[in-house]
Amino acid sequence: MNGLAGKTLFITGASRGIGLAIALRAARDGANIVIAAKSSVPNPKLPGTIHTAAAAVEAAGGRALAIRCDIREEAQVRAAVEQAVAHFGGLDILVNNASAIWLRGTLDTPIKRFDLMQQVNARGSFLCAQACLPHLLKAANPHILTLAPPPSLDPKWWAPHIGYTLAKMGMSFVTLGLAAEFGPQGVAVNALWPRTIIATDALNMIPGVDPARCRRPDIVADAAHAVLITPSRELCGRFVIDEDILRERGVTDFTAYAVDPSQPLLPDLFVD
Repeated sequence: MNGLAGKTLFITGASRGIGLAIALRAARDGANIVIAAKSSVPNPKLPGTIHTAAAAVEAAGGRALAIRCDIREEAQVRAAVEQAVAHFGGLDILVNNASAIWLRGTLDTPIKRFDLMQQVNARGSFLCAQACLPHLLKAANPHILTLAPPPSLDPKWWAPHIGYTLAKMGMSFVTLGLAAEFGPQGVAVNALWPRTIIATDALNMIPGVDPARCRRPDIVADAAHAVLITPSRELCGRFVIDEDILRERGVTDFTAYAVDPSQPLLPDLFVD
C-alpha cells in the first residue's frame, strides 16, 4: 500500500499533541480525519481545539470532521462513530490516542483522578474499539492503533504511580486481547510507544523534564503512519516502539526529530 489517501481515521484526543501530529501526517496523504476530542472551546492553558485541528488537517491536504466527544461517555462515542461513518461512508482506522495522566504515589492520588485515568485510558480504548469494530470489519485494510507501552510487571514502573501505570497497562492488555480476538478476522491491532519523552503539553505533568531533551511528536506520527500503511494481516499484536519501526522501514538518522539535537534524550516511561 502507498499512503492513506481516501482512508478514514477516527482519532481520539486529536486536538493537540501526538494525536494531532498523527492526524496531520495522514492528512498529507489525503486521508479523512475524524477529530474526536473534548476540547471544543479555547483553553488558555492548553492550546488547540477540535476546530483548530480540523482547520490544520484541511490545510495539510486532508478532509476533517470535528466531533466533540468525551470517550468516557458511551452514548457520545457511539454517536460520534455513526456520524463519522455517515459523513465519510465508512471507517478504516481507529487511533486510541486519548489518555489521562497523573504521576503521583498512592497517598497523593485522589480517587477521582484514579477513576478518570481508568475510564479514559483502558475503558475508553475498549469502548472506542467496540464501537468502531463493526465498521472496521468491513474495511479493506483495517487497523486499531493504541498509544500504549509494552506490557510490564516490573515493580519499578508500578511503585511510583500505580494509578497511571495501571491505566496505561490496561490499554496495553486491551490491545493484546483485541489482537488475539480480531487479528484472525483481518483487523490489525497494535500498540505504539515512544522510546523518548515527547515534547507535548503532557510534559507539564512530569516535573523536572527539560523539553530540550525530548523529541517532537512528528516521530510518533511517522511511526504510526508506517504501521497504518502496512497490510493488516502482516502486522498484528505488536507493541511497537517508534524508533524501532522506523528503523525497520529504513530510517537511520533521527536527528531531525530532536527538539535540540545537541542535548541527550530522555527515555520515556516503561522503556528499558
